[in-house]
Amino acid sequence: MSQSISSPITRNLGWRVTFAGMGINLALGILYSWSVISKGIPAEWKWSETEKSLPYMFACLIFSLMMVPAGRMQDKISPRIVASIGGILVGIGFLVASFTTSVLGFIVGFGILAGTGIGFGYASATPPAVKWFPAAKTGMIAGIVVSGFGLASVYTAPLTKYLIGQYGVQQTVLILGIAFLVVVVLLAQILRTPPAGYVPVGTPAPKPSATPTTVVKENFAPMEMLRTIQFPAIWFMYACGAGAGLMIIAKLAAIVKELVGRDIGFALVAVLAIGNGAGRIVAGMLSDTIGRKNTLFICFVMQAVLIMLLSTAKTGSIMASVPLLSVVAALIGANYGANLALFPSLTKDFYGLKNFGVNYGLVFTSWGVGGFMLAYLAGKMYDIHKTFAIAYYGASILLVLAAAMVLFLKPPHKTQAVPAIQP
Repeated sequence: MSQSISSPITRNLGWRVTFAGMGINLALGILYSWSVISKGIPAEWKWSETEKSLPYMFACLIFSLMMVPAGRMQDKISPRIVASIGGILVGIGFLVASFTTSVLGFIVGFGILAGTGIGFGYASATPPAVKWFPAAKTGMIAGIVVSGFGLASVYTAPLTKYLIGQYGVQQTVLILGIAFLVVVVLLAQILRTPPAGYVPVGTPAPKPSATPTTVVKENFAPMEMLRTIQFPAIWFMYACGAGAGLMIIAKLAAIVKELVGRDIGFALVAVLAIGNGAGRIVAGMLSDTIGRKNTLFICFVMQAVLIMLLSTAKTGSIMASVPLLSVVAALIGANYGANLALFPSLTKDFYGLKNFGVNYGLVFTSWGVGGFMLAYLAGKMYDIHKTFAIAYYGASILLVLAAAMVLFLKPPHKTQAVPAIQP
């Protein structure tokens, strides 16, 4: 007998899982405060701007790569167990980083260990939540869960700046690691998937048929997904959208100081985070109404325009004013955050829920590659040319290409025979 969310207890359980996933992401979003941490690295450590990008770049890359095994594990074992492992690894990684001043030490602690932990926690947050709700709410639920990751910098950026001012970088990293280990492990205990045969209220009933029929296949195995022509297109678009946003996030504090001449980057990081979190929810809900493709196209085009506007900013110009930079930062955050709600929803729409964890993990590798490459580009171009302008131009071109690809994207078609359903 299939079950539905007909009782208040079951309905509330779905929402509890959703907000627990959001809370886990609020903790794991400490990743986005790296621009504040890197800005606080003392001059005596002698890190170049490129070296300051490396721990963040590795964290993004490892995070995305670990989404594949973590997605498989949460599909097969339990999102509760996998998220708990993630919280523990983040804590250990921050602990390792807190005892070093070397680039390599931070790459191992913040980049590899914490990056792995973030991947395990993040992979376990969205899949169980969307399984409790009908397809018509996929965008909204995914947006709510991942909004936590985007909103995290609203509190982590000023908190990190305050702690660095009081205790220095190493002690700050230690405090944050212990705190987030506890929070993630506790919230992970709430995560659970629906029982077998569960059907959410609002799911259309199958139409009666007296004869066997042929339907479009709903669930793709990972290898089947990889063989579709849509997968590389989705992967490339995600890499462009995520990479452009991550590039700005990684260097925002340095960008603001270059333009404004004041160390107020932490405030702009928080403003961008508000847009980042809100953009995930708004884009998710909008895509449930006007479609994923239309929403993606709007976000890619807007982001290209915004980053090109940022490239025109010069010290003393109107574009370099704090109010206007705040608006641009919030909108860049919103368009970046939209990717994190739209692509899991698109993966679920195209390839189904059965293998959603591992399938989205494979798609998500593009997030890490895009963030790694464009964050590195921004740091390298600044070291060579003392400006971020070239990186802005490159990111804008990639976003335009991604927008063009959206226009040609269609769902994969794979048919299978199904038995007759008696009236």
